[in-house]
Amino acid sequence: MTDRIGVYPGTFDPATNGHLDVITRATHVVDKLIIAVATNPGKGPLFSVEERVDIVRQEVAPLNDRLGGRITVKPFDNLLMHFVAAEGASLIIRGLRAVSDFEYEFQMAGMNAKLNKEIETVFLMASDKHQLIASRFVKEIGWLGGDVSHFVSPYVQKRMEGKFAEKQEA
Repeated sequence: MTDRIGVYPGTFDPATNGHLDVITRATHVVDKLIIAVATNPGKGPLFSVEERVDIVRQEVAPLNDRLGGRITVKPFDNLLMHFVAAEGASLIIRGLRAVSDFEYEFQMAGMNAKLNKEIETVFLMASDKHQLIASRFVKEIGWLGGDVSHFVSPYVQKRMEGKFAEKQEA
């Protein structure tokens, strides 16, 4: 029997408690989980892709230790379906927060199925305490001096504060 490999793609700018919730729950669905950090310069990321990969690795390290190293974190800058196929994965994991996410994700899953019918998309609903967390709002709140401690870990909050300080100095 081969391992079921899943890919959880995203920008993770920044990695939020909602992302970690989906990651944790995805490990119950797959044998191996690849967290695919998208380069996505069009979104104007706060952190470089290298920084985001590092942050996600730090965030999942305790969980990954408990799971015996079943989680890997990798950057990608190509078509998701090409990345998933190259990694030997059979599932794409997507988190849903609200009904507004569903339409976009439904369309994306349909397009991906046209590109490769062997790869399935699995949707995991965000836990109720994380349904309102969106990275773009977390960045805006943090940039404007608001408290983001309910949305990200202390480690991510510290990294965000450092990045905001760098940008203000520049």
